[in-house]
Amino acid sequence: MKILYICTHNRCRSILSEAITNHLADGLIIAKSAGSQPVGKVHPLSVKYLAEEGMSTEGLISQSWHEFESFEPDVVITVCDSAAAETCPVWFGKAIKLHWGLQDPSKLEGSEAEIAAAFKQCIEIIRTRVEQLKQVAKSDKANWASQLQQLADSHQS
Repeated sequence: MKILYICTHNRCRSILSEAITNHLADGLIIAKSAGSQPVGKVHPLSVKYLAEEGMSTEGLISQSWHEFESFEPDVVITVCDSAAAETCPVWFGKAIKLHWGLQDPSKLEGSEAEIAAAFKQCIEIIRTRVEQLKQVAKSDKANWASQLQQLADSHQS
């Protein structure tokens, strides 16, 4: 299964999702991330908290979704509400499209402990979702759309 995570700026939530998926997926899933309006650099706290979790940050970059046409993802997952509302490139047409909204820990204002807690909570949510994705990836590809939609629906409640 190939997944492209989309967030408008591709600096935090989509980056976290890419790194965590690739770390946990045991080769069942290949994840990439991109943005519709990438800022060109990964948020430093994304790198910090991934490293604290023992996850590789090598190769993580903020880039445009236009870089991934040849990737041909099976699944495109938006992780921010503004990206979910955007018109996606036509080449996403064959992919299963889902929205898994995540709160942006990089926008939180507060103490260092509060910000750390927000990043760790976001990482844990992604970790749980990736474990669920792995189960879907092991199933028959013909069932992916319905299983993934059920997962997405369960995350909205």
